[in-house]
Amino acid sequence: MNGIKNIITGVALLIAFGFNIASAQTTKVKGQITDSKNLSPLPFVNVFIPGTSIGTATDASGHFELQFDATRDSIRVAFMGYKTVDKRITRGTEQTINFRLESTSKTLNEIVVRKKKEKYRNKDNPAVELIRLVIDNRDKNRMTHYDYAQYNQYEKMEFALSNLSSKVQNGRFTKKYKFIFDNQDTTKMEGKSLLPVYLEEKLADVYYRKSPEKKRVIVTADKKVNFENYIDNQGLNAYMRHIYQDVDMYDNNMMLFTNQFLSPIANAGPTFYKYYIADTIATPDGQKLIELEFYPRSKTDLLLEGKMYITLDGNYAVQKADMTANKDINLNWVRDFHLYLDFEKTPDGRYFMNRSTMRADFGVFKGRSGIYGERVVSIKNMEINKPQPEDFYKGPSLVEEDEKLQKPDSFWANNRHDTLSTAESKVYSNIDSLQHMKSFKRTMEIATLLLAGYKSVGPFEVGPVNAFYSFNPVEGFRLRFGGRSTPKLNKSFYVETYAAYGFKDKQWKGYLGATYALNHKSIYEFPIRSITVSAQRETKIPGQELQFIQEDNFLLSFKRGNNDKWLYNDIYIAHYLNEYNNHFSFDAGFKHWTQTPAGELKYFKNTDPITSDGRNPIKTAEFSLELRWAPHEQFYQGKVYRIPIANKYPIFTLRGIAGVKGIAGSGYNYQNISLNIYKMAYLSQLGYSEIVLEGGYIFGKLPYPLLTVHRANQSYAYQLESYNLMNFLEFVSDRYASINIDHNFNGFIFNKIPLFKRLKFREVAAVKVLYGGLRPENNPNKDPSLIQFSKDNTTNVPVTYTLGQRPYIEGSIGIANIFKLLRVDLVRRFTYLDNPGVSKYGVRARFRFDF
Repeated sequence: MNGIKNIITGVALLIAFGFNIASAQTTKVKGQITDSKNLSPLPFVNVFIPGTSIGTATDASGHFELQFDATRDSIRVAFMGYKTVDKRITRGTEQTINFRLESTSKTLNEIVVRKKKEKYRNKDNPAVELIRLVIDNRDKNRMTHYDYAQYNQYEKMEFALSNLSSKVQNGRFTKKYKFIFDNQDTTKMEGKSLLPVYLEEKLADVYYRKSPEKKRVIVTADKKVNFENYIDNQGLNAYMRHIYQDVDMYDNNMMLFTNQFLSPIANAGPTFYKYYIADTIATPDGQKLIELEFYPRSKTDLLLEGKMYITLDGNYAVQKADMTANKDINLNWVRDFHLYLDFEKTPDGRYFMNRSTMRADFGVFKGRSGIYGERVVSIKNMEINKPQPEDFYKGPSLVEEDEKLQKPDSFWANNRHDTLSTAESKVYSNIDSLQHMKSFKRTMEIATLLLAGYKSVGPFEVGPVNAFYSFNPVEGFRLRFGGRSTPKLNKSFYVETYAAYGFKDKQWKGYLGATYALNHKSIYEFPIRSITVSAQRETKIPGQELQFIQEDNFLLSFKRGNNDKWLYNDIYIAHYLNEYNNHFSFDAGFKHWTQTPAGELKYFKNTDPITSDGRNPIKTAEFSLELRWAPHEQFYQGKVYRIPIANKYPIFTLRGIAGVKGIAGSGYNYQNISLNIYKMAYLSQLGYSEIVLEGGYIFGKLPYPLLTVHRANQSYAYQLESYNLMNFLEFVSDRYASINIDHNFNGFIFNKIPLFKRLKFREVAAVKVLYGGLRPENNPNKDPSLIQFSKDNTTNVPVTYTLGQRPYIEGSIGIANIFKLLRVDLVRRFTYLDNPGVSKYGVRARFRFDF
């Protein structure tokens, strides 16, 4: 009897054990949820197992993944405005189940109609009361609330060509690239086919400390499509990140596409937004959320619209958000965009943003081909209040060791936070294959010639082509030919040279320079540590300072007024440049400079020339040191210039020069110190200002050509840091202070004027004020032994002056964004109008690419 009992007990135990094994089997379900009509992905859809607390929500692509141990055999999808759907699942297996939800349009239409009919007001509005609670609790729901935080971050940046026409795909010149055009994605954006052409993935460990505040990002892996043979990959990446900046909804202003958008949970949010409570939602774990919709009060302002989900657990935190912009705002090139934010609960019950997805469709005309861009930032393994050793935070803010960042495909398969789509997974190999095709190489070389002005010839580049021909009053017709080496010759060594000839002055000019990178990197690759030596004989207009363009550019041959006073410069330079990861740099150098009057410029003492023809040269030998700090600087390294990408952080440049008499014939001892501060100031809905503060002082007794010849502009191009109605050589100082403010209102006013709104014009205004002067020992009007100020050789009237008690002031108003590229200013000069040859008004133009 006992034996039978034991057998029955054993069988029962085996059955129970088997049941427990079965019940512990893991079920994994993944899939995508789309709209049944247009097949567009649906984000933030609730996906859960009925009768349990097991659930999740779809991401920005409508994808979900749910893994659990349970005996349930169905899965449910619920989303406001759509019918709830249940589907059967197979327990203990991994399966893919996709959903197409049917819209309940009647309910949604009723909500929209009610909003339009009701008079909106903040008073006694429960939605506004809720948003004020969110605003009051902002600080405790931010990562900066914690003393320490650390996490693993995955970032994916993608660009694709959208809606390429069949003519392009099947064209005569593109048929050979069919393997590229076959790799298109039709699932990401409604009604668009996307052809990925650029992809970058990055993994990093991020460490944050609150006090003193420090954030360290240690990049552990980086993988990207490489176009290094044709463009600056590092600079391109920096520009993409400038467009797709990190977004924090808890900031008052959010930077999107280089423009500031007021956050819907900003302190001033209730003043600029309308809020509506759309629904109360219960999550699978029993948590209640308020679905809050928000819309701009003025459809033309840089504001967002969309919905967010607010927790009711006392934190009043944002758990999810879906935002876009009204179609009426003045935004260039961006036809449509969506920003999706997801937040995750921390162990202490608060929320942190664990995923952000920005998707944008760029193009000129609606419905035509364009560019699709996407940036995904995902955060995992968040740990709070776990400090690192004190010395750890003394390290650089960004650590990228190139030789350690290249990882095999197996590493990415196991460590990336996202699964790449089929089209994304092929882009690396496809672009690599494309770059090995001779026809593509030829095409890119032609494009490089047209855009950058250089043509590759083996390990050298010939150019820039826009400087091959120019003309001016001194040289007349001028031809120039030159080139430079590329990393194909030597990665760390660079040489540049050119020769030019003026057919009027019948003189040769030229340049020869060489740079060696001491850190054995490319001389273009930040941070630079290099030595440069050069020799140059060239013409120059005193006081003309240009940015990002050659002085002998053909377009600069066209100038207003009289500009016949030039210099022949013979310059020998040696300098050492050292940049640091924190964007501090110093540049120490030596320069021997011989400047000889050219054209109608002559040097006189009293009324007599120094020599019979007034061409006596001035020789100087200078030691210099420049300290520059540009925190968080971003830039694009072009073929000739490094072009900064403006952000909210200031740039400080301190220069010191010491002239030493007696070195190779130099004739003067002096010291020159100057400070320049540049700042981009963002004013939210009122646009942004570019502000330049500058001052300088020169010690020593010097002839006026060695003093500060203030930057003048006699071209028809508007220049930010030059005085656009000042003539060349008009003002000279040995001490000065200036402020330039250039403000772009971003269409804040014009957006409210129907015609200007339709044309997407933007209003701009600027003011420039310069104070300066000369000490008596440097003023030729008070010391006849000095070289006298320049005069007009025909009328004998002075053309060079010193600033008195009054400052030089000019201002301008203008219209920007003409054809989305052109800015035209009407410039007004307010002081020193009695100086000969000056203009009270002028019209200046400038090309600029803005979003």
